[in-house]
Amino acid sequence: MTYRGTGRIFNIQRFSIHDGPGIRTIVFFKGCYMRCAWCCNPESQEYGIETLVENGKPKTVGRDVTVEEIMPEILSDTVFYRRSGGGVTLSGGECLAQHLFARDLLSACKDEGLHTAIESAANVPYGNIAAVLPYLDLYLMDIKHMDPAKHRLFTGVSNEKILENAQRVAKSGVELIIRTPVVPGFNDTPAEIRAISRFAASLPNVREHHLLPYHRLGQDKYAGLGRGYAFDGVEPPAREKMEFLLGIAEESGLKCQIGG
Repeated sequence: MTYRGTGRIFNIQRFSIHDGPGIRTIVFFKGCYMRCAWCCNPESQEYGIETLVENGKPKTVGRDVTVEEIMPEILSDTVFYRRSGGGVTLSGGECLAQHLFARDLLSACKDEGLHTAIESAANVPYGNIAAVLPYLDLYLMDIKHMDPAKHRLFTGVSNEKILENAQRVAKSGVELIIRTPVVPGFNDTPAEIRAISRFAASLPNVREHHLLPYHRLGQDKYAGLGRGYAFDGVEPPAREKMEFLLGIAEESGLKCQIGG
């Protein structure tokens, strides 16, 4: 079958053991509706093609591809997917900002018998989500905060649409795992984590809540894009702090873990 859907991506990462079960290929989409102050992929935020200076050398970030063009690269690791229970994950940016391309790519993957997942903040019209659900095995959804004002202050948008979409996805029958980036000064208090985990536990069919420790691996990219980094000097949470917050999250009765 020929797949003609076209989208804009900035990276394809093979042999990943994150963002879903088993060994996976992650396709990173360009463009996002949010501006999280700690974002580790700042080159993903703008839909436009950009230049990132990396190790003193300019690098073009973003390219337009068709489903047909990238499927051979995805399928080249099929044996590893089969052995490990892995598959393909669409990430970003916000992959559902390009929902038609996401739909076509997921559809092609399902036609090949692959396990499919998306990593998404769900800050999109629900119609974008509904378009991909028939081709989706796992939705990894970020819930960053329960307070709409603080959510807006740190991400640029409120959280009402996100929470509403979480409730609708939870009722759809697609496997849904809630993930929370634990960011110092934003959402790393017991009360904040407890509120998120209780919300996750209230969602039908949701059984897991993953806490993802803030890290600074993307900090140098901001300088490479000529941008400032709002979390300069902020240290990642200590392991002891993450273990403590894990215990708080587990009060909800969900299966909780550090990392995802």
